[in-house]
Amino acid sequence: MINEFKAFIARGNVIDLAVGFIMGAAFTAVVDSLVKDIIMALLGPVLGGIDFSNWFIQLTGRDKIVSTIKAAQDAGVVTLNIGLFINAVIKFLIIAWAVFLLVKAANKLMPKKEAPPSGPPAEVVLLGEIRDLLKK
Repeated sequence: MINEFKAFIARGNVIDLAVGFIMGAAFTAVVDSLVKDIIMALLGPVLGGIDFSNWFIQLTGRDKIVSTIKAAQDAGVVTLNIGLFINAVIKFLIIAWAVFLLVKAANKLMPKKEAPPSGPPAEVVLLGEIRDLLKK
């Protein structure tokens, strides 16, 4: 069983997956900063100084007035965090776009596969002709 496990780990796909996972985690930190520190900072003034990260709907504790998600959490108020969801969607779109560009670039670097010949292989045609001749 240990030898099978070693063979499994040594396969290229598992190592590639591990490298991809680590790179994805690092890339997520970069995208998080891009969304929070650049995109939202630029969108905020355009939309009248709105900070998406504190867009929420207060579901409980109507007698308590809270102005931030952090204050709501400290007060035990349940909130529907719309702004955080918007941030997550923007992060997803940025990551999806980057992965699309990466795959597109990788496809250009890969050698082109030759198109398979149309019709049956020459050997099959030749065997068919021999069969027909033998029938005659």
